[in-house]
Amino acid sequence: MSAAPFPRHIAVLILATLACSFAGGHIAARIAFDHDTGLLLAMLCRSGVTMLALIALVLWRSESLRLKPQTWGWQLLLGLLIAVQSFCIYSAVARIPVALALLVVNLAPILLALLTWALGGPRPTARAALLMGLILFGLVLVLDLPARLSGETQIDASWIEGVLFGLTAAAVFACALWVTEHRLSAMPGTVRSMLTMLVVFVASALAGAGGLLPGGMGLPSAGVGWVALACLVLLYGTAFSTLFIFVTRLNIARNAPVMNMEPVAGLLFGWLILDQLLGGMQIIGGLIVVSGIVLLTYRRPA
Repeated sequence: MSAAPFPRHIAVLILATLACSFAGGHIAARIAFDHDTGLLLAMLCRSGVTMLALIALVLWRSESLRLKPQTWGWQLLLGLLIAVQSFCIYSAVARIPVALALLVVNLAPILLALLTWALGGPRPTARAALLMGLILFGLVLVLDLPARLSGETQIDASWIEGVLFGLTAAAVFACALWVTEHRLSAMPGTVRSMLTMLVVFVASALAGAGGLLPGGMGLPSAGVGWVALACLVLLYGTAFSTLFIFVTRLNIARNAPVMNMEPVAGLLFGWLILDQLLGGMQIIGGLIVVSGIVLLTYRRPA
């Protein structure tokens, strides 16, 4: 199923819209959590609906599910990693401003580069190392560490937990990206993503049934929570499915950095919808982080 790539301005518009949809999904998640929606329930609904959409796509494309025996193990690992990443990012979103959580999670490209190097891959270039340093500097500003360490801004347990969950999500996602690139790259993207969502769905269901997280399967306590849960599922499922339907026409190698506007959209939506506003220095730090990640992940067209 090959089709001509979209003109670049159309591809960029689609990717920007998807980034905004993912950011909107995290805003909806925060609203749902604020109205007592269980974290595992959100994961279960999100992965379940997305899985069904991907199953339909796999059937439509008549893609084979025959995998090599060793591939199944890596696929299971990938699904478990994404399940942990989803749990951690939702835990971060529930504790700190959405834009802050997304910026912390966006450290994944740095961690992926370091992980690849540690496992025998190429050493980061001097340019990449410089950009990594710039991103970390921006993150220091985003987290407002100078003010917090000097005592001007209070550090509470919820803030520390949120940041740690965000960092864990970034680290786990970097591992998932490594597995995808080095062990499962030969698989069709839709099949890999469908099986990944299946593992996330089953893991969420088992964790919920086993009561591993108190309140993890709690239902929303108000109509607003139900609407937010529905928006979370709709935004994520639509964006995720759309990405894989059009992935061959979006020239991802060239246009992928556009997706890094998700934290910027999260900042805007967080301000407009949740009244979450970062300080001026934090916003500057966020722009530094996003710019650094865009430059780090940008690939010149061959």
